[in-house]
Amino acid sequence: MIKKFDKKDEESGSGSNPFQHLEKSAVLQEARIFNETPINPRRCLHILTKILYLLNQGEHFGTTEATEAFFAMTRLFQSNDQTLRRMCYLTIKEMATISEDVIIVTSSLTKDMTGKEDVYRGPAIRALCRITDGTMLQAIERYMKQAIVDKVSSVSSSALVSSLHMMKISYDVVKRWINEAQEAASSDNIMVQYHALGVLYHLRKNDRLAVSKMLNKFTKSGLKSQFAYCMLIRIASRLLKETEDGHESPLFDFIESCLRNKHEMVIYEAASAIIHLPNCTARELAPAVSVLQLFCSSPKPALRYAAVRTLNKVAMKHPSAVTACNLDLENLITDSNRSIATLAITTLLKTGSESSVDRLMKQISSFVSEISDEFKVVVVQAISALCQKYPRKHSVMMTFLSNMLRDDGGFEYKRAIVDCIISIVEENPESKEAGLAHLCEFIEDCEHTVLATKILHLLGKEGPRTPVPSKYIRFIFNRVVLENEAVRAAAVSALAKFGAQNESLLPSILVLLQRCMMDTDDEVRDRATFYLNVLQQRQMALNATYIFNGLTVSVPGMEKALHQYTLEPSEKPFDMKSIPLAMAPVFEQKAEITFVATKPEKLAPSRQDIFQEQLAAIPEFLNIGPLFKSSEPVQLTEAETEYFVRCIKHMFTNHIVFQFDCTNTLNDQLLEKVTVQMEPSDSYEVLCCIPAPSLPYNQPGICYTLVRLPDDDPTAVAGTFSCTMKFTVRDCDPNTGVPDEDGYDDEYVLEDLEVTVSDHIQKVLKPNFAAAWEEVGDTFEKEETFALSSTKTLEGETHFAISILPDSNITPNRYICYSRRTPCKKKKNFIKLLLKRPAPCLHHLTDQPFSSPSSLPLHITNSPFHPSSQHRLVQREIPVLYFPNTVSYIFSTQRLSTISSHFWACSHVRGPIKYLRTRIPIRSIWQVRSFHQIFLPFSCKA
Repeated sequence: MIKKFDKKDEESGSGSNPFQHLEKSAVLQEARIFNETPINPRRCLHILTKILYLLNQGEHFGTTEATEAFFAMTRLFQSNDQTLRRMCYLTIKEMATISEDVIIVTSSLTKDMTGKEDVYRGPAIRALCRITDGTMLQAIERYMKQAIVDKVSSVSSSALVSSLHMMKISYDVVKRWINEAQEAASSDNIMVQYHALGVLYHLRKNDRLAVSKMLNKFTKSGLKSQFAYCMLIRIASRLLKETEDGHESPLFDFIESCLRNKHEMVIYEAASAIIHLPNCTARELAPAVSVLQLFCSSPKPALRYAAVRTLNKVAMKHPSAVTACNLDLENLITDSNRSIATLAITTLLKTGSESSVDRLMKQISSFVSEISDEFKVVVVQAISALCQKYPRKHSVMMTFLSNMLRDDGGFEYKRAIVDCIISIVEENPESKEAGLAHLCEFIEDCEHTVLATKILHLLGKEGPRTPVPSKYIRFIFNRVVLENEAVRAAAVSALAKFGAQNESLLPSILVLLQRCMMDTDDEVRDRATFYLNVLQQRQMALNATYIFNGLTVSVPGMEKALHQYTLEPSEKPFDMKSIPLAMAPVFEQKAEITFVATKPEKLAPSRQDIFQEQLAAIPEFLNIGPLFKSSEPVQLTEAETEYFVRCIKHMFTNHIVFQFDCTNTLNDQLLEKVTVQMEPSDSYEVLCCIPAPSLPYNQPGICYTLVRLPDDDPTAVAGTFSCTMKFTVRDCDPNTGVPDEDGYDDEYVLEDLEVTVSDHIQKVLKPNFAAAWEEVGDTFEKEETFALSSTKTLEGETHFAISILPDSNITPNRYICYSRRTPCKKKKNFIKLLLKRPAPCLHHLTDQPFSSPSSLPLHITNSPFHPSSQHRLVQREIPVLYFPNTVSYIFSTQRLSTISSHFWACSHVRGPIKYLRTRIPIRSIWQVRSFHQIFLPFSCKA
């Protein structure tokens, strides 16, 4: 008998789960009661509940003990108790995969399935289909067909749902039930119609034409089930995305018509489908947004939550389309459901204007203390996005974030705020001092080691470049005195960076480092000793190498290489050149804000590290050295063709591995032994091809081709390859995927593949560009002046500069921007010359000189070589150097060692344009092979 608990027990939490202390052996011992006569339904029901609880909690049942319990349970079919019988059906379904000879209950289940008791028939069908395999399905096919069209809705739904599961076992048999499923689709019962539509779709989903016909039929005749309507909308939406018919399609008209359905779930499903369609304009989104706006004032919390969550997604791509809902969203800020209020405020932060930021911040302050840390993180993420949108409001948001930073909260909440402040500091030079001040105040009482070390790293990076760097020394040295070992070590590194970049602070820093040499921790003492000896040399080159820049290798790659080195004892010293270089970070659009709590950051392997591991697992690539660079994928076929192929070029010291990602889009073919034969135009040597064993329909496969670079000519790094995909074709049934025994050879010509100079060039992160610049010196500097007599205006000079550069298709006016701090009549104009590809340099220009080696505002873009250069290699874009704001990257390559490098700059000094050419020597620390143009913004009257 199940023990009853009174209200006092429930409130105290004691005994709330009567099964929490169950033991499997005791339950199996109790199961012997199933063999007793007469059967006690109440006790047996309780024991079956215990068995199901253990199974659903993941308890492992051995085959023998499960089979014994299963056979004992079959004796319970002698009882006519309805509750016990239905519990037996559930137990059969759960134990079908772990017990042996479960087929013994087939006759009992078939009897119940065809009996007169309707309450038994549906569960019996589900249990019977669970234990039936493909060989036995035909034996019950007649019963299944009858059950699908049965007048009892529960029986019909059970048969239809079981049919969906049986498709995975025997598709051909279930396909013969399509007439019965079509008849069930006209049922008046909403669940039967819904399940029948699901069966019809899954039987036809591989045939786009059949799916289209089914959609046309049901969209014209109409449906009675709101669930079926929702499924029909999803099918139509999926078909629209696949066919790319656009919004002129009748399917789009059908989805839009569902916005006027009487059922709220259908209306929301239609609105959600329209919003998620690709390339949807604001005008096409308007009906869906209007519906969601009505839902915002619904008395049902679920509808309000669904509406504001969907509007939040719309605001990410089309904020102007949601502006009309701002009033309704502001009313939701005071909603009793904090999830709704949080989504409303984050949506408003995306759609609001710059003038509304102050008001929104006040509204956030009124309720942010009432929500959990999880929702506070979402608010902080929205504020971070707003900072990027309206950089002039950083002072307001910085104040708000600093107040939040003082409040109580967990690690994830604090980390989100710190990350937001750091991003503001890095993107808005005007806010640097205020942001660093708030962070310094935070680390005075910070209990999270990760955040403290992160802030200390930022202070060491940005603090020395501020007008008064000495004011941060106190906060940093306090950490050496008061914090744990990890924070003290980070503080020592930060102090060293201040001493390396500020001559006036160096004597004080040396004294502080001498004190740190008495620390109790080995790591702190070692760092202090090392930095002290480097700084005492007073050499910029040493400071840059050992303090500013640090290691430029991949940390996960170094970890694997060191581990491999320790596994194989060798007398040779460890070679750092065997480790792939660390790639410069790529700034991507921020992901959608969600309510899922973020996990602690882990050092995830980079894309190149993943490729390195994959290639190392192939025996043919074991002796070709470390991977230098992997290119972006290059498509060798059109998207609509029968085979989709793209190539990734993996560059090694003397070899190139071409990785071909192939996809077969034909459902009536199976491709085997797929290779790509390459014919080079120059002296490249194709060593081997590694085939993809098979390419089933719509399942990607990978094949490789190994090519050796020419040894006699180290500058021969560019070439063209003609590619042909060869394979064996085996025809197969589109529905089952079963191939024929015989096949035939075939081939498919791919587009030519180019290997360019840029494939041999890789980014290397240089945290301190000024120090690296000083290493080069001015020995190779050359200056030339050219007067432009043909034009006297800024616009004319811009057109002239663009016209002399090759492969340029720029509209100059798009790239002219103005300073916000100068009067309207005397604006400071900057030229942005960005050739070929838009990059992050399309963002606003900085006028802070701290990052510029020449103390001038600097802005770097990717562009081809200047045409007046006498040492051009190729007329091709080679992205080499990128310097946004205060961060610089220098790119490296293993080859082109015999070619001199060039540096170009363009500046304006009250008249003529000067082209400054600096021929930079190749240094091993930089691994520089080639530079690109750099343009300095210049001032001029508007």
